[in-house]
Amino acid sequence: MPVKHMLAASAGEVVACLIRVPSEVVKQRAQVSASSRTFQIFSNILYHEGIQGLYRGYKSTVLREIPFSLVQFPLWESLKALWSWRQHHVVDSWQSAVCGAFAGGFAAAVTTPLDVAKTRIMLAKAGSSTASGNVLAALHGVWRTQGLSGLFAGVFPRMAAISLGGFIFLGAYEQTRSLLLELGREHP
Repeated sequence: MPVKHMLAASAGEVVACLIRVPSEVVKQRAQVSASSRTFQIFSNILYHEGIQGLYRGYKSTVLREIPFSLVQFPLWESLKALWSWRQHHVVDSWQSAVCGAFAGGFAAAVTTPLDVAKTRIMLAKAGSSTASGNVLAALHGVWRTQGLSGLFAGVFPRMAAISLGGFIFLGAYEQTRSLLLELGREHP
């Protein structure tokens, strides 16, 4: 993956997180407080913490997403190239989807500690040291209290979900890309 594509993807992640983070903060708080309604959770965050409360974990989310993308996309491209080389023709969409599932699952596994830190930061009590958003401090706190297993808490469900997402998204992307290229050749 060329550097300009990596930079563009990273910039896209930074902007996407402007929307993703507030929805993630509300969703996670709803998951740990099932008795509250979504709008009530949203209102409480704004009232007690201000707009900063909705963006708690922004830095940690970006610090998770960029390494994730830097692992997933080059690995996906490398796996497709290897498969193409082995079979002496370009991979089919379903093969690209399989490569995407593996690449997504692997990227999910290696970035799980960053995901754990992000979750801890988003769910921390307002005003606590963890809520300040220091990723290294959050990671150190998990390491100190739970060790390696704490840093990789939820790794298998995360890998499964992201592998499935990678299979669907990257397979659909490849299929759509192939169809559009074919249309372009037929109707220049």
